[in-house]
Amino acid sequence: MKEKITGFFASRWGIILTGGLIGFLGAYLQKNGNPKNMGICVACFERDIAGALGLHRANVVQYIRPEIIGFVLGSLAAALIFREFKARDGSAPLVRFILGVFAMIGALAFLGCPWRASFRLAGGDFTAIPGLLGLAGGIAIGVAFLKSGYNLGRSSRTYPVVGAILPALMVGLLLLLVVKPVFSEGGPIFFSESGPGSMHAPLLISLGAGLLIGFLAQRTRFCTMGAVRDVILMKDFHLLSGLGALIIGAFLTNLAFGQFNPGYTGQPVAHSNLLWNILGMLLAGLAYALAGGCPGRQLFLSGEGDADSAIFVLGMISGAAFSHNFGLAGKPDSVVDGVLQVGGISQNGMIAVLLGIAVCLVIGFSMREKDEKGAE
Repeated sequence: MKEKITGFFASRWGIILTGGLIGFLGAYLQKNGNPKNMGICVACFERDIAGALGLHRANVVQYIRPEIIGFVLGSLAAALIFREFKARDGSAPLVRFILGVFAMIGALAFLGCPWRASFRLAGGDFTAIPGLLGLAGGIAIGVAFLKSGYNLGRSSRTYPVVGAILPALMVGLLLLLVVKPVFSEGGPIFFSESGPGSMHAPLLISLGAGLLIGFLAQRTRFCTMGAVRDVILMKDFHLLSGLGALIIGAFLTNLAFGQFNPGYTGQPVAHSNLLWNILGMLLAGLAYALAGGCPGRQLFLSGEGDADSAIFVLGMISGAAFSHNFGLAGKPDSVVDGVLQVGGISQNGMIAVLLGIAVCLVIGFSMREKDEKGAE
């Protein structure tokens, strides 16, 4: 029985079913309270968790998102059931942390990760298009490094408790969300009373969706970055069919729920600054490619016991703190006295994005095995 299930999820129909279900669930979560065009955004949701813990004090984006918890624990359940939980670490963890930091800076410059870019497009937000183009460009640069011998090195098997650390932290976050303890007057845990952080579906619906997605994505190896990478690197469209199914599933569900509102300016929690939408996602795509997976995939790998992916996740959460504490994150378009005010990022944000691209290029050039062999 397990062999048949494994075979199905490894098939084209398995990845299409998973992508379509993710698209439906994201739009459904939006219908039930999640922010508009943000049914699921791994970067935004990790940013909200950072805010809830007090790592940044942007009071409109503070909430412990159950979807993120579900991603890890659902993947853990699948890995345990199918005997794929393998604790491992040691593959350039500090580099992965830095890549996670800059991946988040790039994503928040755009105001979304590849998951949200897909949901934004499915909701009619055409500013997602330059973001997706920038994402593809960043991944293409990463693929060029892969072809030239880029490698973060091999991970090695380690004690099971190491692989269990991030899932255990997720259980801790769930307890904090349910109990809502008060540790000090005016201190964490913080919950937004307005803005995107205050918009969320009921806990059980969000957690259930996250658990189901985590389980299915672990079985199918669903990855938004990998979808583009595989097409460029191997002309393999398997993962891309899943990403396409996500967009179509979300689009059809949005139509059914009356959530499709096409346009380029004034879209919810988005800005129409063309250049920095492209460059922000170019940075994010490059960081994902160098780290070996999109932010969702990193969570799923963490559930399988991959401590290196867990380090990337912690890097992204830290990157969210940097972005909001130092004013690097993008600001959405707004309407003031009937006049559209185009958002974008601050000068500090521009410097951070360009610095991130430079750092990723240095990592890509300096961690190529061919160079090391040539030196020998």
